[in-house]
Amino acid sequence: MMLYKLSVDLLFTYLWLLLLFCGSRPTFAFISPIMTAETIMKNPKSEGIVQKTTTTTGLHSVVPSLIVFDLDNTLWTPELYQLRKLQRNKQYPVANKDVKLFPVARDILLQQIVDNPTFANTKLAVASRTQNVEWANDLLEQFGIKDRFDYIEIFPGDKKRHFSNLKSQSGIDYKDMLFFDDSRDGRYGNCEPVSALGVLCVHCPKGIYEDSIWTNALEQYQNWSDKKPPNTIVEWDGTITTKKKSVGATSNERFKGQVKFVNREKRFGFIKYGGSNTKDMFFHFNALPNNQDVEEGDELSFMVSTNQKNGKDAAANIEIVSSGSNDNDVNTVQMRVFSMNLPFAALLSNGYKTIETRNGTMFTPYEEGTKMLLQVGQRIYPDGNRHIDVMKSGGLQDDEIETLKSLPPGFTKGMAV
Repeated sequence: MMLYKLSVDLLFTYLWLLLLFCGSRPTFAFISPIMTAETIMKNPKSEGIVQKTTTTTGLHSVVPSLIVFDLDNTLWTPELYQLRKLQRNKQYPVANKDVKLFPVARDILLQQIVDNPTFANTKLAVASRTQNVEWANDLLEQFGIKDRFDYIEIFPGDKKRHFSNLKSQSGIDYKDMLFFDDSRDGRYGNCEPVSALGVLCVHCPKGIYEDSIWTNALEQYQNWSDKKPPNTIVEWDGTITTKKKSVGATSNERFKGQVKFVNREKRFGFIKYGGSNTKDMFFHFNALPNNQDVEEGDELSFMVSTNQKNGKDAAANIEIVSSGSNDNDVNTVQMRVFSMNLPFAALLSNGYKTIETRNGTMFTPYEEGTKMLLQVGQRIYPDGNRHIDVMKSGGLQDDEIETLKSLPPGFTKGMAV
C-alpha cells in the first residue's frame, strides 16, 4: 500500500514538472498543499476538483477597476432617515448601537479585498443620496472604514450625478465599474438609471448580508465583461437581466415631438412625433425634468424605454425644448409650485418649518433663494398632534402655536401661498 501511494505521488510530481518545463502554468489544484494525491484517490471526481478550484482562485481573474457601494440598507442598516428620534433630539447615531454594519460588508472591505492581490489596482467608492450627510461621514469614521474608500460622494439628488463625479475624479469608464445598491427602480430607484450609464449594477434589497451576494456579483461581472452591454442588473436572486432596446431606438437615440394630450388628474400624456404612421408616445409626469409642467403644444426631446412588465414603450429622460404657450403675456407669470397639507403648509408659510429633509430631493436642482408657490392641500395631515409636542418642547405657548398653524390672512385651503 505504501509503495502504491509513493508511485502516485511520483506520478503527479512528474506531471507537474512536465507542465512547468513546457511553459504552461497549472491552474488546477490537485498539487496544492491542502489537496494531496491521497485526497484525489479518495475523491476521483475530477470535475468536482476543477469546480472547487475555479470558485476559489479563478473567479477573480477579471475584476472591476472601481467598486461602488451605496450606504443605507446596503452596507449598514437601518436607513438614516428612519432615525427620527435622533433627528428631533439633534443627536448623532452611534455605530453598532443605532446603526449596524453588515458583518459580511465589513469582511469584504477590511479583509477580502485587502488580502486578495487581484484587487491591487481596484479602487473603492461610496455613492449615497442620503440627506444626513454629516451622519453618514461620521458613521464611516466610527465603523473604521472611511479610509478604505478612494472616493466618497454623499449628497441628496440624482445618483447619476454621483457617478458622473466618480468618472471625472477617477478617470475610470462606467463599463469598468461595479455598483451595489438596495433600490432597483421606480421613483427612488438607483440600479436602473445607473445601469443605463453602462455600469453593472447589483440589486441587493436586504443589503450585503451574505457572502454569496459578493461572490456572485464578481462572477457575473466576469461573464458580463466580455461584451459589457448597458442596462444590465444582477438581480436579488443572483440572475442577470439586460434591458432590451426599444424597437427603432438605440441606447442614446433621442426623438423630438410635441405634446398632443395631457391628463393632469392622472399625470400622463401623449407626444406626437415622427411621421403620420408613427404611434403617439406615452409619457408620465415622473419622466419630466425636475417636476416641471408641460402644456399641449410644448416641444419635447426624449428617449424611449420599454416597461419590462407589460412590454409597452414610454418616453424617458424628457427635456423641454420650447414652450407652446405665450410667454410674452404681460398678465401672466410662470412659477414652480409644490403642494403640502395643513398644518405643515401653514407652519412653512409662516417661516416656522423648513422643507423636510427626507422629501427634499425634488428641490436640489434649484439654487438657494429660488422662489416657488406653495399650494395648500385640502386635507389635514394626521400626525396625532405630534407637531404640537415638538413645538411646545421648543418653548412655544398655545396661542403662539395656534397662530403659526393658521394660514396668512386672505389664504385658505386649495390656494397658492
